Amino acid sequence: MGSSPGPAGRALIGRTVVTALPLYLTMLASTAGALVDTAVLGRHATATLAAFALTMAVYTPATATVAGALRGVMPFTAAHDDDPDALLPVVRDGLWLAIATGLLGALAVAGVPLIGLASGVPHRTLSELGVFPHLMAASVLVAAMGNAATSTLVGLGRSRLVMRAGMSGTAAAVVLSPALVNGVGPLDGLGLPGAGIAMLTAAAISAAVAHTGLRRCAVLAGRPLGPGTPRVRAVVALAGVGLPLAATVLIKFAVLGVLAVAAARIDPVHAAAHSISVSLTGLVFTAAVAVGQATIPLVAPHLKAKDVRGVRAAVRAGAVTALGAVLLIGGVLAVLRVPVLSLFTHDAAARDQILALLPLVLLVVVTDALQAVFGFGLVAIRDTVPGLLAFAVCYGLLALAAVPLTARGGLTALWLALLGANTLLVVGQATFFHRRSGRLGVPGPGTD
Repeated sequence: MGSSPGPAGRALIGRTVVTALPLYLTMLASTAGALVDTAVLGRHATATLAAFALTMAVYTPATATVAGALRGVMPFTAAHDDDPDALLPVVRDGLWLAIATGLLGALAVAGVPLIGLASGVPHRTLSELGVFPHLMAASVLVAAMGNAATSTLVGLGRSRLVMRAGMSGTAAAVVLSPALVNGVGPLDGLGLPGAGIAMLTAAAISAAVAHTGLRRCAVLAGRPLGPGTPRVRAVVALAGVGLPLAATVLIKFAVLGVLAVAAARIDPVHAAAHSISVSLTGLVFTAAVAVGQATIPLVAPHLKAKDVRGVRAAVRAGAVTALGAVLLIGGVLAVLRVPVLSLFTHDAAARDQILALLPLVLLVVVTDALQAVFGFGLVAIRDTVPGLLAFAVCYGLLALAAVPLTARGGLTALWLALLGANTLLVVGQATFFHRRSGRLGVPGPGTD
């Protein structure tokens, strides 16, 4: 990373931390809220939990893909954070992008019964679905509208408002899920439909709070924020940045699925150890996603001025911040590894396997964090296709190698392959960012 940052670099790191921390806490709360749904339904009935898991297997990548597409709004809003006349059309274009991507995601989730039937899912599980996929399809669309607002808020540097919206939705889900699934007092529970109603309500509350916060921002105060008449070219421009991000999310989900299959081919203990290790990396990696988003409004002023050094310094500060956050959280997990792992499994063999993998797991998440920050650097300069190409190549090779490598070297070989892919991604993302940012203009004064 070069020499230690000077005063300007430390100031950038401090601003990144202040912006990223609320985003990270929001993501952690959302993850915890999702665990509540799983726990509540698991206690309700095994068949119900199976139907829930089937739907979530489609719902989770669908919502992640929609959220990825809407991150393309961030650099456009950051560019107009002081110009309401220019910002308002971008907000409206973001809403149209949310409607379009949200409807596509909703269609995918509504098709869960057909997907399950074609995949050979047992009839007992399919019969448990009922209206749940349709409730979750509505939730995808509502969440997309909320993501349009939160992406705008992130671009404006208003991460605390994002946290308020996210925490409100999570709190609603934590309260409503047990009540609607199991019932309260004399009122009978609704089972799986109750979980769907709770999640849809939570998404609606989160979206409402986000849009309320957006309306109260000084730069947009008193202005009508409805979608209005669609500006097709402008929406396409947003999609040009956001859709490669969405495709990147899909690639990552697909390849992680291949890795899970490769681990499952060994035996159940290794499959469980791999699954828990992936969950631990997700917990740490979330910090890097928060930091990457926080760099976008910091890059915007330098992007306007075509100050290449300033753009690079902001992303470099994000990389240093993400590295520090990952090492801190990873260190805490390493120290508390025994009690943390006891939350996931009581199987001694699985715990031993995870403990043996832990140093490698931490290296994987460090490289994943760094590539993510440079990827968000490409988002900040509105050039996301190179990041998609890097992901397609590196993770494509990983997918091809996963099963034969695991057959020969077990989980260690699998995670070494993942480390190799992430390391190549760091090199690729950083190289693309350096080259593409160099095209922005003549380097201005600032930290080199």
